[in-house]
Amino acid sequence: MNSPANSFIVGEERPDMPPFNWPKVPKVRLGGFGADPAMTELESEMQRTVHSFAEKVMRPVGVALDRMSAEEVVAAGSPYWHYLTELQKLGITPATFMELSPEERGRLFPIVMEEMGWGDGGLSIIFGACSLPPLMALVFQRKFLIERFPDTLRGCWAITEPDHGSDSLDVSRQVFHASGNYGRPNCVATIRGDKVVINGQKSAWVSNAPLAEVCVLYCAADTGNGPDTAHGVCVLVPMDAPGVSRGKPLEKIGQRALPQGEVFFDNVELSTDYIVAGPEDYQRAVYFIHTEANSQMACIWTGVARSAYEMAFAYAHQRKQGGVPIIRHQAVAQRLFHMYRKIEASRALARRVCLFNHTAEVPALQAAMAAKITGTQTAFEVASEAIQIFGGNGLTREYPIEKIFRDARASMIEDGCNDLLAIKAGFNMIDPDLL
Repeated sequence: MNSPANSFIVGEERPDMPPFNWPKVPKVRLGGFGADPAMTELESEMQRTVHSFAEKVMRPVGVALDRMSAEEVVAAGSPYWHYLTELQKLGITPATFMELSPEERGRLFPIVMEEMGWGDGGLSIIFGACSLPPLMALVFQRKFLIERFPDTLRGCWAITEPDHGSDSLDVSRQVFHASGNYGRPNCVATIRGDKVVINGQKSAWVSNAPLAEVCVLYCAADTGNGPDTAHGVCVLVPMDAPGVSRGKPLEKIGQRALPQGEVFFDNVELSTDYIVAGPEDYQRAVYFIHTEANSQMACIWTGVARSAYEMAFAYAHQRKQGGVPIIRHQAVAQRLFHMYRKIEASRALARRVCLFNHTAEVPALQAAMAAKITGTQTAFEVASEAIQIFGGNGLTREYPIEKIFRDARASMIEDGCNDLLAIKAGFNMIDPDLL
């Protein structure tokens, strides 16, 4: 790994800056979880601002897009574009978060993402996808990329492949069976001298890909000895670069407001200036973005669960059966309590994990996974219980509960399916001193 092609891997000016001072295979031991303190004035004001945006912009746009075909969602004049315009006015970017202290970011971030999830799950993922390119450039201190890709551009994150789903997130091979073999990757970046050439494809589940202007690409790297998936490369790829093309947007059961589709690379040639993290930094780069994405998911889907609960709570006071509002019936009151309990637990976990991971020297991936699994599972369970409270009305488009239920189902597969995340997180919890 001494060729000029890898000279960008370790910069002399950054040895003490995260994530470059992390272990090459990051791992953290954790203690227990606890409750959250009261919000500061900044947090309260930001919550009110984002909640208003979620109510006035996200909810109506999300419902409108849900009833369109995938092609109509990405077409000119779609409400998708109105959402992005209003989102830009909100002014919440990675750069503005980076101006805060780590503790302020750790407290404010989950509040913002929960309120956005309360507005619409799929549109929240768009916000997250658009934030990732500038965030990666900032965190990995790539000045060229910070200037090349302003935070006004639409972004996407491409890691999953047709033949490689959640295993793409397991570059340390913790979850692989002893006789398992990753097989040939579907996308490879060949690094030679000061050039990187990308060939292959990413699967149809790349969020925001149909309309993205920049892609955070994670793929195998070939530095002269063939493709290496354990020492891959992270590149910011302009989506208008020669050789980049896209498939049709997917028709899906849920999160229909979120365009997803394939991305193809045919001899896409870029300078190595576009590389965020090279082979020696690849595991750190996967660890970082996976921790970040899982934390976002935890907060977003806690907000989605809250929206389902609030709708069911209001309906239970309005709907009468047996001559009284149905909340007077023991089964309904008990059901609502358990919905509330799960949301409070999910929020407490998500906020505690975000605070820990923004302030710790090395963030804890297993904590982010725990929060993501809890948040998405809570959203699905609470939405299902909400439908039960709505009864037959909950199955109709007249009420938004059925949409929330469909949106929540997809969340348990996004950013690593919950089954694999649980296994990987469990392995991350192993204490070698006790073996």
